[in-house]
Amino acid sequence: MDRRQVLAYRIAEHGLHRSARDVADLAVVRAGLQDSMRDTALLALAARLDGPVSLEDDDRLVLAWTLRGAPHYHLRADLPEAVRALVPLDDADALARMLWQRKEMAATGLAATEVVFTAAAALRKVVTKPMTKGAVSTAVTKALPPTFSRWCRGCQATHIQEQLMRIATPHAGVRLVAGASPATLAPLEGRGRLRKTPDPAAATAVIGRYLRLNGPASPGEAAEFAGTARAVVDRTWPADLASVDVEGKTRYLPADRLEALENPPEPDLVRLLPPLDPFIQARDKALLVPDPARRKEVWKMLGNPGVLLADGDIAGTWRTKGSGAKLTFTLTAFDPLPPAVREEAEAEAARVAAARGFEKHAVTWAG
Repeated sequence: MDRRQVLAYRIAEHGLHRSARDVADLAVVRAGLQDSMRDTALLALAARLDGPVSLEDDDRLVLAWTLRGAPHYHLRADLPEAVRALVPLDDADALARMLWQRKEMAATGLAATEVVFTAAAALRKVVTKPMTKGAVSTAVTKALPPTFSRWCRGCQATHIQEQLMRIATPHAGVRLVAGASPATLAPLEGRGRLRKTPDPAAATAVIGRYLRLNGPASPGEAAEFAGTARAVVDRTWPADLASVDVEGKTRYLPADRLEALENPPEPDLVRLLPPLDPFIQARDKALLVPDPARRKEVWKMLGNPGVLLADGDIAGTWRTKGSGAKLTFTLTAFDPLPPAVREEAEAEAARVAAARGFEKHAVTWAG
């Protein structure tokens, strides 16, 4: 397979043809829809659904820190399996899930799983009603050993390690309150006991959903998405996969999606995808954007732009600036675009502005 065919498959699998009528029908929601930046999840849905989009008023959805400790919307019915998939298989898995704070977890002198579940038990006792993140952090820090915390220069306070709090929270039966500012935590309705027993089948299902959405992909890419080590993914690697040669590299896809990969619909569409949209969350960035200079424009150290998807490829970037009731877009094309594509991009800008609640919008082209 060449990259164009792989991207055409992913565009269809991600629901970007707008054939779905409901959030529950979208594979990106069933896999967990990240909402780390302003309106990311809302705009990801606006790019996929034809009609009004609502997140905070949909009782079927729940927001929680799950994959990689990032906030994700899940269908309420899917959340229990998502949480079981996060139960560490062992200490190596728990340590890997701490990501940038692995040294801090190791410095506690305790087994990594013990650290996670001790923090989860404390969070469960603290969060019995809606509480701001700051109030939760203050209370739980007092209940935990000092080695679980650090001095935070930004907060000017000592509090629990950020990533530890995030990965322990779902095990505590705690969710995020959608739309709340500042960030607010609340107990999950009907939360059961603290589960410490790993569920390899649930972990395998997470990997399978990633390969379905963003395949063909490698074990290393799937591990990065799941927020754990490659060795952990090797132990929960799905069995029903087909191997595919993608421009000289062996990659994997659920066998039941092979026909869809071989015959994807034409990706003749234009979409404005927000930063951290599921489509650009695929870990093979060089496949998504082969040119290194353009990759630097799409994935920055801070402040990623949205991307312009046109005719099956990432064709540029976009940013916005709000002022009162008006939202101004700056679209930058990597290469000259036909007038018809520009017109469609401007129509998508109107959709984005409406989804964000702006009465007016304007579009400027920077390239």
